[in-house]
Amino acid sequence: MAIRPILILPDPRLRLPGEPVAQVDEALRKLMDDMVETMHDAPGIGLAAPQIGIARRVVVIDLAKKDEPPQPLYFVNPQIVWSSEEFSIYEEGCLSIPEYYEEVERPASVRARFLDRDGAPQEILAEGLLSTALQHEIDHLNGVLFIDHISKLKRDRVTKKFVKQAKLRESEKL
Repeated sequence: MAIRPILILPDPRLRLPGEPVAQVDEALRKLMDDMVETMHDAPGIGLAAPQIGIARRVVVIDLAKKDEPPQPLYFVNPQIVWSSEEFSIYEEGCLSIPEYYEEVERPASVRARFLDRDGAPQEILAEGLLSTALQHEIDHLNGVLFIDHISKLKRDRVTKKFVKQAKLRESEKL
């Protein structure tokens, strides 16, 4: 397993949709293991392959608390097939937009179909934090960031801040 670098806003690769996975094989399981290790190291509760520069439809999520053993969930080609009419609001953050948090409203429950770590078709009813995390990560697979769900003013402000930080990092490399 290896910790992979996480792309940071405004990296344009974060806006690229992930390609569907044709087959779950050993190479994909290795990628998922790397993603779990990267997510835990960050630390975070979810990671989508596009966040590490891999344009594939792969997500890992682990909602275990710090004092609990890891309980990673693996989602290959996840699709939301149903959303509740009820909504909930969670304060979201993102490993690709570090140290920035905003309240986002999303469906309170979703039903998703996906392939598991072994390539077997699965369906899950996600509620609460799992629902929010799964929707957030599936957004990444579609080139959507959580800041796309907030006001244009706030989105423009945070984007400008991260563009400025990226320019500063580039100038320090010279």
